[in-house]
Parts: sequence; C-alpha cells; structure tokens
Amino acid sequence: MTDTLLPNGIKDSGGDGSYFKKGCNPFAVTGRSKLQNRRATVNQQIIKQMRMRAGAENLLKATSNNKVKEMVLLELSYVNSNLQLLMGELEGLNSSVEVYQNTQETANIPLIALGLKETKDIDFSTFFKDFILEHYSEDGKCFEDEIAELMDLRQACRTPSRDEAGVELLAKYSSHLPLMESRFFSPSRQTGIFFTWYDSFTGVPVCQQNLSLEKASILFNMAALYSQIGTRSDRQTIVGLEEAISSFQKAAGILNNLKDTFTHTPSYDMSPAMLSMLIRMMLAQAQECLFEKTALPGIRNHFNSLMKMAQEAAKVSEIYDQVHQSMIQTPIKDNVPFFWSTMSQVKTNHYRSMAHYFVASALLDHQLGLSDDEDQQEKTLSQVYDRLPEGHSPLDILKKKDERERVGKAHIRRAILGHEEALRVYSLCHHLNKLQVLQDILRASLQRSLNKSGENEDDEDFSDYTEAPDIISKTEHRAEMEFPATTKVKVTDFFQRLGPLSVFSAKQRWTAPRTIQLHPEDRDLGFTLKGESPVHVVSLDPLCPAAAEGLKEGDYIVAVGDTDSKWMAVSDVMRLLKDVNKEGVAIQVVSVMDSNPQMPTKSATFCGNLPKTYSMICLAYDDDQNPKSRKVTKKSSFLNFGLKNRLKSASTLSLPTSDHSGGLPWNKPCPTFPSSSSYNHNDSALY
Repeated sequence: MTDTLLPNGIKDSGGDGSYFKKGCNPFAVTGRSKLQNRRATVNQQIIKQMRMRAGAENLLKATSNNKVKEMVLLELSYVNSNLQLLMGELEGLNSSVEVYQNTQETANIPLIALGLKETKDIDFSTFFKDFILEHYSEDGKCFEDEIAELMDLRQACRTPSRDEAGVELLAKYSSHLPLMESRFFSPSRQTGIFFTWYDSFTGVPVCQQNLSLEKASILFNMAALYSQIGTRSDRQTIVGLEEAISSFQKAAGILNNLKDTFTHTPSYDMSPAMLSMLIRMMLAQAQECLFEKTALPGIRNHFNSLMKMAQEAAKVSEIYDQVHQSMIQTPIKDNVPFFWSTMSQVKTNHYRSMAHYFVASALLDHQLGLSDDEDQQEKTLSQVYDRLPEGHSPLDILKKKDERERVGKAHIRRAILGHEEALRVYSLCHHLNKLQVLQDILRASLQRSLNKSGENEDDEDFSDYTEAPDIISKTEHRAEMEFPATTKVKVTDFFQRLGPLSVFSAKQRWTAPRTIQLHPEDRDLGFTLKGESPVHVVSLDPLCPAAAEGLKEGDYIVAVGDTDSKWMAVSDVMRLLKDVNKEGVAIQVVSVMDSNPQMPTKSATFCGNLPKTYSMICLAYDDDQNPKSRKVTKKSSFLNFGLKNRLKSASTLSLPTSDHSGGLPWNKPCPTFPSSSSYNHNDSALY
C-alpha cells in the first residue's frame, strides 16, 4: 500500500535523502496526513481562543465599569463556546480510527492508534551562532550548515512516514538531543529558545525552555507511530498479525520508558496516569491480535480446543475491562475521547460473550463418549470455572446429559445478553456508529449465538434458572512490553568541529584562545603533554620561554599553527611540534575557568501562554533579591547539599502547589483549558 504520494512535478529518489530525509515526506497526501494537518490547524485555533479568553478575564478583573463587564462576559461566553466546539472537533479527529486501518481489511474489529503530538517551528540559528561566538570563541557563521541540518531534521520529524524508516528518523533526532543539550544548554543561563508542544487530546499548548519536553514528546510520537504501524498491518495474514503484535508491544515499551524517565512532564497526555492507561490499551490490542493469530488458521471443533479459545477470549475481555476502568477515572475520562472508552467497553462485552459461546459449543455439541479422555475433559472443565453452581461437579456436568445441556444453554444465554449489550453500547457513541464493519461483526456474532440457542431450544427452558458461571481467563501467549532497539541510533554530532564533548560543552567555561609562540631550545619545549584529545600541558618549566609567553599548566592546546588540534592525540600533536624551525610555531591554548555558574534566572513552564509551574530554587532566588524579604539564615553545614546540587534541582520543574496564599504573582492559580469555572480540576489534579 502506498503510504505517501508526491505532488505533481516533484520526484523522490526512493527515500535515499536526495529530496526528502529518509522516513519523511512533508508533501504526503494521505488520509493520515490530512488528519494530522487538520489537527495542527485546530491546535492553532485553540491557542488563539485561549489567548483571547485570558485577555478577556484580565480585563474583567481590571475594570469596574458595568457596561464593559457585560460586553466582556458576552465575549467570554462566545470564546468558551468556540473552545468547546474546537475541543469537540479535536475529539472527533482522535476518534477517526478508520484512516489508520488497513484499506483491505473488512473482517476485523478496528484498532485505536495514537495521533502524533504537534509542535511549533523553532529557529536555532540566532541563539546557536551567538552561543558559539560567546562560549566557544569561534565564528558562528562557520556552523550555519550544521545548524540548518539540525533544523531540517527537526522539521522532518513533524511528518514521519508510517514505517520503520519514520521511527528511525524520530530516533535519530532523539539521539541528537542529548548532544545538543550538552553543547548549547548551560545551567547558568537561559537559552531564549521555547519548545512548544500541544497536548495530543486537548490541544492545550505547553512551552518549556529546557529539552525535557522535547525529549518526552519525541518519545511519545515514536510510540504513536508504532501504534499506527500496528493498526495499518494486514490482520488477515500471520505475518501482518505478527507485525501488529510487535508494533503494539513496542509502543507499550516506549510509553513505559517515557513514564519512568520523564516523571514531571507538564503536558497531561504524558502524565503517569495517562501513560499507564495508554500502556494498558496498547497491550490489550496486542493481546487481541494474539487471539486473532490463534484463531486465524481455524478453530478445531473439539472439546479441548473450544475450551482453550474460550479462556483466550476471556483474557482479551479481562484486559479491555481494565482499560475501560482506567479510562473512566477522573480526570482521564475528561481528556480521552468518549469513542475510546466506548470502544473498550464494546470489546469487553464482545470477547466475554465469545468466551461463553465457545464453552456453550463445547458442552452442547460434544457429548462424553467412550473414546474420549474422561480425566482430561474433567481437568479442562475444572480449569475453566472458578466456581460451579451449587451441587454440581465437573464430572457430573460431563456425564449427565441434562446437566451438560442445562449449563451449556446458560452459557449461550449469557453470550446473547453480552452481544446485545455490546450493540447497545455501540449505539451510544455517534463516532462509533461510523464504523460499519464493527456493527456488522457485532450483529453477526449475536446472530450466531441466537442460532446456537435455537438449535437447542426446549419448552422447559422457560423454567430453567441456571446461571452460567464466570470463565477463568488464561492465555498461552501473553502480550509483554518490548523496548525497541531502534530507539537508540548511533549518530555523529553535528557540531563535532567544536571539539570533544567531554571537554568542550556548555557546562565548561574557558578563557578566550591565547596565542603562544614556541621557540624550542635544543628541541626542548619546556613542558610535556598528556591526555586524550584535546591534549593539555603538564610539568611546565616556569623558566622556559613558553611560560614567559603566558603558557600555564592545565592549558588545552586547540591549534598548532593553522591546524586544529582539538581531536588530536598526544602523538599527533608532538609530531606537529617536532619539526619546528628556528622561527618557532604559534599554538593556541585555552584555560579552564571556575566552573561554579551563577544562579540561573527565573524559569517557567508555560501552558496556554500563561505561567504554569516554577522551580522552587528560582522562587527562593527571587526572594533573595528583595532586601525587604531577605531573611538571615545560618551558614550551611558541611553535610548540607552544595551549590552543585542546588543547581541540579533548579533544572527540574516542581509540581504545582495548591497553596495560593503567597503574595507573588506566580503563586496565583492560572486558568487552564477547559474553563476553570466549568472544570473541577485544580493545578495539582492537572499534574
């Protein structure tokens, strides 16, 4: 199936990167790309309406004119109505699962795929060039190609192809992020670069100046891409089912890694509670595909085979019931589409009914014969039930024809009731009603159970009140989380010309490069060199000419003559210095400065263009700047945390506090979307 179509006049060389980056095509014309583009448009409209609402609310607080208040209240009602409409449209986009399904698939229940998180464009060029000049003392214009390559890679990640190449593209950018963070994101200064990502479910924008949100969002999109690969797989073949199983298990593994690694992400779609629910949903869909893989070759009309399939179906139903229970918990139920919870409830009833149908078929269609293994059937039946009706035993049900038929009919009645409930729940969601294939499958399953009931109908059934016991779930192949190896891609640092990252990073500070003229005396430089690249000066003779020129012990040699030596080993540098003539040679050196950075300025996470959370160390630092509020504190003891640990905590965003008693403006509660007046969530509930 063609995943991307190029517009007229544009030719791609097969994804080798001559026109687009491998794994990306921004001009793709598919249902999925159109859906994603529409999602981006809705997100932009949501943030516009949120800004209008914030301005109107501020005006309402500031004015005392009753006429102005009436006009503002009218405008607020109009904006809130638009927000509700946009939220409903976004929910509809998240419910459009049909665009992710295999186009040739008409006999399987649709699966749910995650939509990609949207982000804004970012221009790294100005800040990176300034930082290279200021921090590394090099001309930032010489790195324009590297900066452009990094920006192109990030832009390509917004439109990844729905295959392993698209996942590898996201993994490549994810592997570049730690390198970029070490090069340019210093703990002592703010970057001025804001990374904005939109909540996948509500469209609420979240903005941060550090790379934590960027890293977490890329991981989320990798999981979303795997979920889309799983839904696109052809589930009419064993190969397609294996691909779907693997994709959903990998999606669950990535989401679990995201939950364990980034525990304070301000976007609610990546909160621990939401991620736990998404992990369960991915594993449930993987288990559903495992069930379909078992049933694809055909189910033997044999007692033990039918009982085995009944327990497999009960396992799928049990997992979907757990998913549904997590979806209806507050505040998850207010953020996920109603379509999702309804679909999980439909599948819970459908697969539970299938389990009862298989048990009914095993009991009604197969009598215990002389050639049958009585002990084996008794063992199988005892493992299916957690409890039996009072006065019954597995052997009685197997041997007594009346008991066997009575219990079998009870199971078929539960199957009919379950299928009817699935159809009733299906009719409650108008987005679900668009899936005609799902309705056809549910009706066919109900009709099959009705036919089985009609074949064994008896006049005495009206007085039979036997209740079918629950079926114990069991599976031979349990869906497990799988963390894909493709998430870790070996990449080459775009800015390796700046030098080895272990030395030339944003957290290190040096002097500007100094030129030292070397004049060897009897081939003696007056110092020795040590270390890996870059080499540094040790055992410096204080009376040698190099020391008189200003060379110091610990200086790093970054250039010998016109040759850059940042990546050279000791032997390579000595080879350059060996053949020095009488005129000598000029080397460039840098000295490491005090690495204790200044206290960082106040930083924040912005949600909906309003400050959301602040780090506690930042608040403490601002208090120190106010002489009136400054308090005399005891000097920290040796056992207390040092400045290094304080700075480390400053880079971690704390959770929003529910105590708004402080007089500082950032301690005041901020309105979040949806409206705080109609929404029962406070800041802590929204994570």
